[in-house]
Amino acid sequence: MPRIVLVEDEEHLAAGIRFNLELDGHEVETIGDGLRAVERLAPGEDALPAPPVDLVLLDVMLPGLDGFQIVERMRGAGNYVPVLMLTAKGLPDDVVHGLEAGADDYLAKPFDLPVLLARVRGLIRRRDWARGSSDGPDSARIGDAQVDFTRFELQRGGQTVRLTLLESMLLKLLVQKRGQVVSKAEILEKVWNLSPDTETRAVDNFVMRLRRYLEPEASGPRLLLTVRGVGYRLADE
Repeated sequence: MPRIVLVEDEEHLAAGIRFNLELDGHEVETIGDGLRAVERLAPGEDALPAPPVDLVLLDVMLPGLDGFQIVERMRGAGNYVPVLMLTAKGLPDDVVHGLEAGADDYLAKPFDLPVLLARVRGLIRRRDWARGSSDGPDSARIGDAQVDFTRFELQRGGQTVRLTLLESMLLKLLVQKRGQVVSKAEILEKVWNLSPDTETRAVDNFVMRLRRYLEPEASGPRLLLTVRGVGYRLADE
C-alpha cells in the first residue's frame, strides 16, 4: 500500500483529500504546517526513524515555511521522494518555479478529486517506469558512468550521485532513444507532464546537471549532445 504524506493546512480540504486517497488504496499521513513537514521529510541526523514515504502532496501556501522551501530542503537533505505540489498559483511561471525547486508534478487549485487521484496514480507509475519496473532498461552504461534506474543512482569515478525522479526519467528517455534526437517538446510531455509548447529553461537546466554527472568536461560535452534548435541526443556507445 503506497504511503503518502499530505502537507495541507486547510483542515477540511486535507480531510477530504485523505478520505479519497484512502478509498483509492493509499495510506495517508497529514501534516498542517511547513516546519513540521521539514521535520518529517528532511530530518536531521539525530531524528528518530520514520515510516518510508512513496509520495508527498505538498501545498505551497503554508504557515512556517512554504512548499518551495520545503521541497528545496528535502532535495538538499537527499530525500528524492516524488513530490506533487498543490497550489492556488497556477500560472506557467509558478509551475516552472515549483518544478525547478525540485517538485515532480504540479496541480493548481481548485481541482476535481478524480483529477488529483489520476495525477497521484500517474506520478507513482512514472516513478515505477523510471525505476525500470515496466518497459525499458533497469540500468545503463554511459561513458564511464553506470546508472541504476531501480535505485535512482549514478556511479562514476568511485562516487555515487542520487538522482531525482525527473533526472532519472530524463536520462532513461535519452537512453531508450540513444543515438536519436529527442526534442524539448517530447521531453516536456513525457518527463514533465507539461504541454509541449511550455516556455521554460527547466529542460536545459536539467541537461546541464546531467552533464556534470556524466561528462569529464561539462563545458565540452561528448556524451549528452545539444542539437541546436531541436533537442538533445545521447551519443552512441
